[in-house]
Amino acid sequence: MTSQFLATARDVKCETLGRLREPLSQVFPEQVRLDFTVAIATYNGQYRLPEVLECLRWQINRNKIAWEVIVVDNNSTDDTAQVVRDFQAKWPHRGGLRYASEKRQGAGYARHHAVRIAHSPLIGFLDDDNLPSMTWVYAAYKFGLDHPKAGVYGSRIRGDFEINPPQHFERISAFLALTERGNKPRIYDPAQKILPPSAGLVVRRQAWLENVPEDQVLIGRAGQSMLGGEDLEAVLHVQRAGWEVWYNAAMRLYHKIPARRLKRDYLISLFRGAGLSRHQTRMLSVSAWQRPMMMVAYMANDIRKIGRHLIRHRHKAFTDVVAACEITLYFYSLISPFFLWQRGIRRALQSQSGLSKHQIAES
Repeated sequence: MTSQFLATARDVKCETLGRLREPLSQVFPEQVRLDFTVAIATYNGQYRLPEVLECLRWQINRNKIAWEVIVVDNNSTDDTAQVVRDFQAKWPHRGGLRYASEKRQGAGYARHHAVRIAHSPLIGFLDDDNLPSMTWVYAAYKFGLDHPKAGVYGSRIRGDFEINPPQHFERISAFLALTERGNKPRIYDPAQKILPPSAGLVVRRQAWLENVPEDQVLIGRAGQSMLGGEDLEAVLHVQRAGWEVWYNAAMRLYHKIPARRLKRDYLISLFRGAGLSRHQTRMLSVSAWQRPMMMVAYMANDIRKIGRHLIRHRHKAFTDVVAACEITLYFYSLISPFFLWQRGIRRALQSQSGLSKHQIAES
């Protein structure tokens, strides 16, 4: 009876201290550290964000740890800020829900901003269309505690489809951030060149800040651009530094996929962007001295894939939605080096031109 009373008293004390740490971390961010941060990057998420925040409000075991949620508004033009204010008024713990703004367009910038201002050593990324299970936060925190060498670890993600996906969708589902790798944790072997998506990803703050450049080559889909790969680029930087990358089956979430994201035009655009980003992620996975040789090898393999795909699918390589996505990926992966070189030169010239104009204005 006495031991049960002492255990209950200890739990109450831990819960009370956890509640105090959240508001105190807002006043003394450098002195008071939290256990976990959930970071949600959003652009015009007025109608998507409430469902995500409701899932986070009702997390099980939330009182066992001190944690916060940061919504990073990436230049929204709707009422996203007001949605966050409304939720702050009814949030379980004062200071537990924060609003931040990142003016540089791109999910990569928004996530880096969140990591920089987080009050905890572990940060879990959610998109504004990700619905975490009721145990996601605690499962994410506990895995980081049990695996101190894990710099990054991903969730088990299933789709919540507005309409039925096209036939053979399982061949391309990973490109819509759907991840099903079984019921047990698994480490990602660098040799296999498979990595988790940013949706439901947890990063160790130290590993991110020490290794992921703030100005990545790939910053995410912004405006009319569908150039993706910013999540893979960031994870590769962490993995190359020697940190482990894991899949954690206990972190379950659903990815809401509206009808428009299952239409042919959107999917082809998505795979075009994925292909164009591939040179950057491929080269990060090999040593600098190997890159010229590996670039040629990758291009030869892309040509082989295109030929094999055309022989196997014939006219369906262009008429079947999934097959068309695959050949789009292969073709744009082939031209990715030239696209990124051209893009890099153009950005350098624009930067130089901007500097010259600034110098002229000062004089």
